Amino acid sequence: MNTIPIKQDYVTLTVSGADQMNAYTAMPTTIDAPLPGLIIFQEAFGVNKHIRKLADSFAAQGYIVIAPELFHRTAPKGFEGSYTDFTAIAPHFQALSESGSVADIRATWEWLQNNPNVRHDTVSCLGYCMGGRMSFLANTLFPFKAAISYYGGRIVPDLIKHASKLHAPMLFFWGGLDKHIPNEQIDAINSELDKEGKPYTCVKFSNADHGFNCDERVSFNAKAAKEALALTLSFLKVENNIPG
Repeated sequence: MNTIPIKQDYVTLTVSGADQMNAYTAMPTTIDAPLPGLIIFQEAFGVNKHIRKLADSFAAQGYIVIAPELFHRTAPKGFEGSYTDFTAIAPHFQALSESGSVADIRATWEWLQNNPNVRHDTVSCLGYCMGGRMSFLANTLFPFKAAISYYGGRIVPDLIKHASKLHAPMLFFWGGLDKHIPNEQIDAINSELDKEGKPYTCVKFSNADHGFNCDERVSFNAKAAKEALALTLSFLKVENNIPG
C-alpha cells in the first residue's frame, strides 16, 4: 500500500458560545490541490494512541483527517482512558447527549468546510464503537459522501428514528461474537434502512468480537481488521469518486 508523508497537529474548535473542543488532525505534508476530508470519531477511550494512529494512516492515503475529543465537557484535553478500567470512563461516556453530540459534529464539519485544503463536497466520516454511533448521527446532519460505522452501539434504539435523514451510503461492520450488539439490533437497522430506501452495506465477521479493529484490545482480530480496512478504503474511494 503506497503512503505519503504526513504532518500532525491539534486544533481548538469552538462548539457553542465559549465551549471549546480539542481535536487531533493529520494530513499530507504537501498539498498541491484540495483533498477529501475525513472525520474519525473515537471509541469510549478517547482520542488515544490507537485513534491517532488510525488518523495518521488515513492521512497517509491522501485524506485531511480530524478526530474531535468528544469528552471535552467532562475530561481534560488529551484524555485517554484505560482499556481495562471501563468504570473510569463511564462518567464521560454517560454524560454525552444527542444535542451535545450534534454541536460537536457541527463544529468538526465546519472546520473541514472552512479549510481551503479540503474538497468541501467530498467529506466522509468514520467511527468506532461509540464513534460508530456518532458516524451514523453525523450522516443524518450533513451531506457526507460516505459514512462508516464499526460496531456502533445503541444506533438501535437511540438513533434509528433518524434513518430517513441519512445523506450518504452507510458501511456497517459488526462482530458475530459481539454480545453488546445482538443480531436483533443489526436486523432492525437493516430493516429500517430498507424501509427508508437508504443505501448501505452490512458486513459481519462471524468470528470477531466487539472492538476487533483495535490492536490494543484483547478482542483484536488481525484478519478481520485487515479485511475491514481494505473494504473501508475501497468504500471511501468509490463513494468519493477517487481514482485508483
